[in-house]
Amino acid sequence: MSFSIVAGGFWGDEGKGKILSYLALADNPAIIARAGVGPNAGHTIEFEGIVYKLRLIPSGFINPKIRLLIGAGVLVNPQVFLSELETTKTKDRVGVDFQSGIIEPSHIEIDSTDAHLKNKIGSTGSGCGPANMDRALRKLKLAREIPELEPYLTDVSIEIDDALKAGKNIIAEGSQAILLSLFHGSYPYVTSKDVSAAAICSDLGVGPTKVTDVIVVLKSFVTRVGTGELPGELSKEETEKRGWTEYGSVTGRLRRAAPFNYDLARKAVRLNGATQIALTKLDILYPDTAKANDIRQIRGEAKEFISRIEEETNVKVSMIGTGPCAKDIIDLRENI
Repeated sequence: MSFSIVAGGFWGDEGKGKILSYLALADNPAIIARAGVGPNAGHTIEFEGIVYKLRLIPSGFINPKIRLLIGAGVLVNPQVFLSELETTKTKDRVGVDFQSGIIEPSHIEIDSTDAHLKNKIGSTGSGCGPANMDRALRKLKLAREIPELEPYLTDVSIEIDDALKAGKNIIAEGSQAILLSLFHGSYPYVTSKDVSAAAICSDLGVGPTKVTDVIVVLKSFVTRVGTGELPGELSKEETEKRGWTEYGSVTGRLRRAAPFNYDLARKAVRLNGATQIALTKLDILYPDTAKANDIRQIRGEAKEFISRIEEETNVKVSMIGTGPCAKDIIDLRENI
């Protein structure tokens, strides 16, 4: 039995979807359950030549044996959810907690037009902030009130608990990242709730004593969409020169970029209680590592970079992403 949490370590966009899709194939868990805010975060998965950008369906859908769940703490846009069911062909194995909150058109309208949210905070416009405001006021609709969702309703907490009692393995899929946490992030340029590993437990209705591992995902450089601080931020021209140019999977906005930040990595490890680090996009920083699947292929500066991350954070790097495909991974977990 294991309950592993995968959480973001910077401002999102670290490659959680890639790590989760790899774990879905390599570990064959019984359940992958999505936590986090809602459809304001996109996870990108590349598998068998197809690129998927998912905002609600868990990234592990590429393994057809896995039960896919969306926790009570997650906001659901029914249109986005139903569309992704079609894209992923997962209608027969997806469950939505009956107490998940519902994003309505009015929430999207507010999120897209409110001067504070749109212009100052740089909201994605997905309606999550206004919906969570209504939830705090106890007037938000819940999934149990939406007829279109009735076939998928479940109690996620009970499903996970039953699976753990049966000795099965579960993976919790975090979204956003710790520096976007309402409590611990770069306030006010944050999301509308906490998104730490502890909050992921709360979103799914799982007690903290059930957690066996917390995997914090760090990218080999730092990116951020929208406004707010970004220490060491590079110019657009320098970002392009280094080959670090990226665009947000939900908004399509250009991601701002900066070199890897060890202070922020230590903060991410501390706030999430990380037991492992998954490092992504090493191939972007060191092109000679592209598609590597053996640690013996990592030499020179790339090897020194990984060693320094471990020394600075006092946490081992357990997985290394070396390309965009789900299988482009060096898995070091047996050595931990």
